[in-house]
Amino acid sequence: VQLVESGGGLVQPGGSLRLSCIASGFTLSSYFMTWYRQAPGKERELVASITTAGRNTGYADFVKGRFTISRDNSKNTVYLQMNSLKPEDTAVYYCRASVGLRNYWGQGTQVTVSS
Repeated sequence: VQLVESGGGLVQPGGSLRLSCIASGFTLSSYFMTWYRQAPGKERELVASITTAGRNTGYADFVKGRFTISRDNSKNTVYLQMNSLKPEDTAVYYCRASVGLRNYWGQGTQVTVSS
């Protein structure tokens, strides 16, 4: 059972990145999916979430209008499209799959927004 994030990197302010979170060893379609991030010296915070079929999404206020969460259950993958990136978006981004008391976390992908 594994979640693997990818797509992070260094981007200039105002730029875009698309993160992916691919599941292996289990079927993602049954799981509520959430993206979190953790900046140095700060607590991990929720960024965005999406229900199992993708019908409902939720966002932290600090990313509303800039980030979009989506999923492709046929590919066992969840995405986070990040636009208009700001230096304060710099963090390690993690995905989490949850259903009931079961939770899986990825290892994280670094996003750095800097000129």
